[in-house]
Amino acid sequence: MEMWRDLAPIGRNNDTRGYRRYAWTAADADCRAWFKAQAETRGLAYEQDRNGNQWAWLGDPRTGGAVVTGSHLDSVPDGGAFDGPLGVVSAFAALDELRRRGAEFTRPLAITNFGDEEGARFGLACVGSRLTAGHLTREQAYALTDADGITLPRAMERAGYDPEAIGPDPERLARVGAFVELHVEQGRALDLSGDAVGIASAIWPHGRWRFDFRGEANHAGTTRLADRRDPMLPYAQTVLAAREEARLAGAVATFGKIAVEPNGVNAIPSLVRGWLDSRAADQDALDRTVTAIEKAAREYAEAHGIDVSLTRESFTPVVDFDHALRDEMARILGTGNELKVPVLGTGAGHDAGILASSVPTAMLFVRNPTGVSHSPAESAAEDDCLAGVVALADVLEGLACT
Repeated sequence: MEMWRDLAPIGRNNDTRGYRRYAWTAADADCRAWFKAQAETRGLAYEQDRNGNQWAWLGDPRTGGAVVTGSHLDSVPDGGAFDGPLGVVSAFAALDELRRRGAEFTRPLAITNFGDEEGARFGLACVGSRLTAGHLTREQAYALTDADGITLPRAMERAGYDPEAIGPDPERLARVGAFVELHVEQGRALDLSGDAVGIASAIWPHGRWRFDFRGEANHAGTTRLADRRDPMLPYAQTVLAAREEARLAGAVATFGKIAVEPNGVNAIPSLVRGWLDSRAADQDALDRTVTAIEKAAREYAEAHGIDVSLTRESFTPVVDFDHALRDEMARILGTGNELKVPVLGTGAGHDAGILASSVPTAMLFVRNPTGVSHSPAESAAEDDCLAGVVALADVLEGLACT
C-alpha cells in the first residue's frame, strides 16, 4: 500500500482524476524513476534495455531460465490506476512476500516495466515488447508519430535515450524461462463467479483500423443539404453499423477516436478520420465483423458521394498462453489452499501476449468489481489486490524456488 500511495499521484489529472502517463513524457520519466528506486531499495540489479523497457534482477540473468514478472506503468488517456501498475506493484510486493517466507531461489528472477504498452501517444500498443520480440522493425518504429507530429525516435532523444539502439533483443529473451504478468481484470467474469483471482487462457485476436472519409469542406450556413458532400454522415452510419455487425458476430467493435478537418463549428468537414478497434473470440468472427463494417462504410460513402479508404494500423492474432505453464500455475494455486482459480479468456491485449511467440507466458487476473477499465472508475478492492500478490508469490515460488 505504501508503494501504491507513492505511485498514485504520478501523471494524475486533477480535473478528470484519470491518468495521462504517456510514453517518453515527464510523467513517464517519473514512473521510471519510481521503478528504479523500488529496484535499488531491494538490492536488485537495475537495467534499461535497448527498447526502453526496465528490468530489475535478482540473481545472475546469464544463467538462463529466469522467471520474469511485471507489466507496464503507462496509461491510456484518462485511464484508471490499476491497468498495468497493479502488475508492477504486485511484482515487487510478491518478492517482498517471498523474502518474508525465506524462499531460496534456484533460478534468476526479474521484475519488468515494459514501455509504451497502451499506445496512447504513438497509436500502436505494446511498442516496447513488440520491438524486443521483433514484431516491430526499427523502420516501422521510426515512422510512428504522435498527434503533434513528433516521431518516436525524436521523443526518445528528448527524454535522454538513444533511438539508434532499438530493435529485436533475442539474447535477452533467451534468458527468460517464463513470463507471468498479473493484471487487473478488464471485465466482470471474476466478479460474476465470485473469485478474487483467475488465470488467463487466451487473448482474443484484435486490431485497429483507420477509416478516412473524404468529402468537401463548405459553409455550414449557406450550403444546401442537397449540395453537400459531408463525410460526417457516412462516418456516423458506419459507427452504428459497427455496433450491429459486432452484435451479430458475437464480437466487439468500437470507434473510440475521431479526427475532423477543418474541425470548425460552422464548417462542413472535408475529412472525418475514425479509428476502429475490433476484437473477437476467434479469427473468423473478427474477419466477418471487420469485412462487414468495411462493406457498410463503402456503401454509405458512395450514397453520399464520399471517398473512403481503410488502413489496418495494427493486428494481433489469437494468443493461446503456454498450456504447460498455465497448468502448472493452476496446480500451484490449487495445492494446500482454498483459492479457486478459474480459467478465462480476455479481449484485452497485453505484453504477455506479444512475448508468447518467444517465451512461455501466462497471466493472472485480479477481480474488478465493476468491470470498468480504461477509465478513472477502474477499481479493485484491497483484499483482492493482496490476494493477487499472494497468488503471484505462490506461482513465483513454485517456478523459481524448486
